[in-house]
Amino acid sequence: MSDDKVVQLGAKKREQDKEELVYCSFCGRPNTQVIKMIQGPGVNICSECTMIAVQYLILNDKMPSAEAQAILDAFWGKAK
Repeated sequence: MSDDKVVQLGAKKREQDKEELVYCSFCGRPNTQVIKMIQGPGVNICSECTMIAVQYLILNDKMPSAEAQAILDAFWGKAK
């Protein structure tokens, strides 16, 4: 896997200056202050906002499916 802090999805990959700041469209933090940044067509989301969104979507129903629970357990290091 690449060590790039900014991962581009959905659009043609363009050369990016290593010094260029990319800001999260949700929290406003630059790529220098987050673990990873996903860059899509006209929108960016950092790894932290992505995790918040995933947790909200999974936990919103209060009872995650077995598959969703397995993903959460693996992420948080509770794999069986």
